Amino acid sequence: MEEPDQGTCWLCERPLGRRVEWHHPVPKSRGGRVTEPLHPICHRTLHVTFTNAELARFGADRSRLREHAAIARFLKWIAKKPPDFHAPSAARRR
Repeated sequence: MEEPDQGTCWLCERPLGRRVEWHHPVPKSRGGRVTEPLHPICHRTLHVTFTNAELARFGADRSRLREHAAIARFLKWIAKKPPDFHAPSAARRR
């Protein structure tokens, strides 16, 4: 699997902007130690979409995350936005 360099977002693969957040693909509470750079909007979208238990099961598999229907819609929507674009994240649906 090809990994993006430090200048791109781990999830959407767009160039990073001024603000960068560090995401544990496997949550720290579940033993994750590795972090990846993300846009704040991408980071919030992951945590709105998935629980920590779900991320612990497949969070390190970026391609699987990107194929999830809600994330795929988000990635299509965010693709042409500038690196520092921000919008409120929708509340988690239960």
